[in-house]
Amino acid sequence: MTNLYLENQLCFSLYSATHALLRSYKPDLDKFNLTYPQYLVLVALWQYKQLSIKQIAEKLMLEPATITPVVKRLEVKKLTKRTRQKDDERVVIVSLTEEGLALRDKLSEVQKRVACDTGLTNTAFDSLNQTLGTLTKNVTAKIPD
Repeated sequence: MTNLYLENQLCFSLYSATHALLRSYKPDLDKFNLTYPQYLVLVALWQYKQLSIKQIAEKLMLEPATITPVVKRLEVKKLTKRTRQKDDERVVIVSLTEEGLALRDKLSEVQKRVACDTGLTNTAFDSLNQTLGTLTKNVTAKIPD
């Protein structure tokens, strides 16, 4: 029954690592009055320029109902703007404002600091990131809809 020891639980190791990383981000994100989910939405928009609410949800592996309030708060902060798609007004498109674009360089430095905090080499960091991506894809494929 050693498989039930905490140190043998992959889920606990991932949970602990995630918690540690989020704690590392928090002080810097607080300076920008951002939550981690808001930061992730900004990262997605810096990469893809504009996305629908549904596309953001898919990229972040969340439900659209979870993303909508996050985007609304970013809009109140004047970091994003929402528009309706012309040919289908049910689709809400999110894009960055100038203020949202301007945060990119500053938050890039935060990400670099957190990456350094891991103590991993670039190769180990990239390998772990790839392994976790594979793990996520494999486990997600086994989850019933």
